[in-house]
Amino acid sequence: MGQVTIYLEDDVEEKMRSSAKATGLSQSKWVANLIKEKVMSEWPDTVKQLAGAWEDLPTLEEIRATNTLDSPREDL
Repeated sequence: MGQVTIYLEDDVEEKMRSSAKATGLSQSKWVANLIKEKVMSEWPDTVKQLAGAWEDLPTLEEIRATNTLDSPREDL
């Protein structure tokens, strides 16, 4: 496992310490979690579980079945 040294401004460090403490994580684990979130290449499970959560939204087939016209477009 690699180690990284970072330099933070005093006010940023204090906010980081407070946030880590509030979540019950060490500062190292808190920063590591932020980095993981930023480099993830797929949606987290919590986001995937939202698929289909809005039952009142029309399906793709319902949207395509409507014969509405586009708004008039401006000539370029």
